[in-house]
Amino acid sequence: MPRSIQYTYAPLARALKMISIAPFMVMSSQGLATPITGDRTIDSSYAVDSYEVSAGGILTANGANTYAISALDSTIYLNHSVVTATSAFGVTLTGSKATIVGGSVSGTGTGLRLNSGGLKAASADVSGSKIMGGVSGALIGEGNSLTLHDTQVTGTNEISTGIQVFGATLKATSSTIIGGTNGMSLRSVSASTPASTVTLDDTKVVGQNGSAIVVRGDAAGGGIAANITVSNGSSLTGGNGVMLDVQRGGVLSLAVNNSALTGNIQLTGNSTAKVTLDQSTMLGDVTAEAGSTANVVLKNQSVLTGRLENVASLSVNSNAQWVMIGDGSVADVSMNGGSIKFGDPTAFHTLSVGTLSGSGTFVMDANFATGQADFLNVTGTASGNHNLLIGSSGNDPLTDNRLHVVHIAGGDAQFSLLNGPVDLGTFSYGLTQRGDDWYLNTQTRAISPGARSVLALFNAAPTVWYGELSTLRSRMGEVRMDAGKTGGWIRAYGNKYNVSAVSGTGYQQTQQGISFGADAPLPVGDGQWLAGLMGGYSKSDLDLQRGTSGTVDSYYVGAYTTWLDEQSGYYFDGVLKFNRFQNESSVALSDGHRAKGDYDNNGVGASLEFGRHITLDNDYFIEPYTQLSGVIIQGKDYNLDNGLSGQGDRTGSLLGKLGSTAGRNFNMGNGQVIQPYVRIAYVHEFADTNKVHVNDNVFNNDLSGSRGELGTGIAVSLADRLQVHADFDYSNGDNIEQPWGANVGVRYSW
Repeated sequence: MPRSIQYTYAPLARALKMISIAPFMVMSSQGLATPITGDRTIDSSYAVDSYEVSAGGILTANGANTYAISALDSTIYLNHSVVTATSAFGVTLTGSKATIVGGSVSGTGTGLRLNSGGLKAASADVSGSKIMGGVSGALIGEGNSLTLHDTQVTGTNEISTGIQVFGATLKATSSTIIGGTNGMSLRSVSASTPASTVTLDDTKVVGQNGSAIVVRGDAAGGGIAANITVSNGSSLTGGNGVMLDVQRGGVLSLAVNNSALTGNIQLTGNSTAKVTLDQSTMLGDVTAEAGSTANVVLKNQSVLTGRLENVASLSVNSNAQWVMIGDGSVADVSMNGGSIKFGDPTAFHTLSVGTLSGSGTFVMDANFATGQADFLNVTGTASGNHNLLIGSSGNDPLTDNRLHVVHIAGGDAQFSLLNGPVDLGTFSYGLTQRGDDWYLNTQTRAISPGARSVLALFNAAPTVWYGELSTLRSRMGEVRMDAGKTGGWIRAYGNKYNVSAVSGTGYQQTQQGISFGADAPLPVGDGQWLAGLMGGYSKSDLDLQRGTSGTVDSYYVGAYTTWLDEQSGYYFDGVLKFNRFQNESSVALSDGHRAKGDYDNNGVGASLEFGRHITLDNDYFIEPYTQLSGVIIQGKDYNLDNGLSGQGDRTGSLLGKLGSTAGRNFNMGNGQVIQPYVRIAYVHEFADTNKVHVNDNVFNNDLSGSRGELGTGIAVSLADRLQVHADFDYSNGDNIEQPWGANVGVRYSW
């Protein structure tokens, strides 16, 4: 503190000790102050004067203008009045009470002064007002109390203080306290000075050129105790970056509730401070010099960002967090559902702890390329179960090594990775314990969620394509019911696929979509040939578990031709289809963040289906068929926004199917026919090489293999021109299971 400030405070402190019970005499511009011993009411019609109230007198000022007012064992009411003192003090209360509403009080030294003077305590309740003084806006002596509401208290000189508190009580709500140097000063007169209590509710304290709040013992080394509660959006701002400065002999208890603070807590000399943040945010440092003691408690989602230097104890409870901005040292750390974050991911810090207990989370980062990592070093005993949340990255480690992240000197503490292995590029890496040390180890790895999302998206396009295509019957219904007629159709469908982890990743794919088309008989082939156009849209959701997912939006157009020979029952169906795929992935990473990426690509494919409808007795029929389908999907490169890169080669699929449908026609009369049927088929995928690159690692999406397919359905001709149909499928085999497939369609002929 500057030397001039020390001289300014000293006379004020001595005055508090020497004040007597005699009335404090003030001089008006016309002579001695007007004495008041009974009740007196003044207003704007009264000439400006000074007043001295004593012996239980009551002064009421309604819209009045006065010079200095002093009161001894009396009461003052100032309603929308202005007190402008030409002497040191604007309003002085000695063992008295004052209520100030909507007014202004100023003095050349102190605007509002509260003394006890050996009598009962003085108190003031100020609302909607301004209090100003050259040395301090307000001064509260031992045992007295000041309550502010919607009031501004200002120390107007460059080296002034907003409010001085000497073993007293201050409660400020929705107010502002400003000092030229320090916003507020809590001081002792002697070793016997009682504790000061300050409660700030939605209040700003500003030290323009110094600290927001200074807590300091007297020059002789007498200690001071201070209990400060900062709540409900209050703020402490120091022009020197120090939010709270606890100096020699200070003992501080600071509780911060539901507020955001910016600045440092600085302990010098033989001082003690307890800082409690409750539903609050604080940006600043807590530092203690040798001989001083600082204890910090964080709870109820509070966040403290800054350095803790030589702090005796830190308790991090109930989802609160300390965010480090450099290396830290704390003698005792107790975790109870809170977390400690080791600062910026690119700056690696060391936290040295004497003893560790409880259960909490340490948020850390590591870089295999440089061998750097955040490090927790417990030099004493560690106990409890703790989690490590280590930052994820889309980049692969450049070396196969291990990174040291935790060391304890002794104890039974256990450390594990929150959310499982750490996602670093293509793979996720586990935590290894060696005695009292824990390492992040590249030798224990699994495919990361980001890599799994890349593989799944490049793998999904063929099943998307086949889900849209299906067979002639499931696409258009029983076309023989309306053979040789021009018609249009529409169908809605859904499919579920469970894809095995053939390349290290398994997933579930749920597809839903709609197709539509129209066709007409060709003028050749005796009306047995149909040609048509089709289009549609489908959406497939990929579930890769643990919050990682992907989507494929598919838009397609195509052309088809169908030949139906009524006499022999033979039929042929050919389809050519073009697709535009819009692919997106959303990856839940091990550190709780999410990575995203997207790309578009195209596909073209064709299907050839040949079979024969054989009519049996009693309107039964069988329909053996074979189908050969193939699709080529454009290769593509894309990146997730965490740096992971994926490259898919051109994907190919060639699917062969051999099966048969059996059913019966029930003629209901009036052109109405009901045709239930069942279907069985053998399916084989011939393509076995679809390479995908994730960073510099190569995977093969090999879905080759065979599976069986079962289905049932019904086609109903409701009238001569209208038909509806429904299909339900199940298949299982190598690599792919289809738990269900459903298809409902309508065809209208004209």
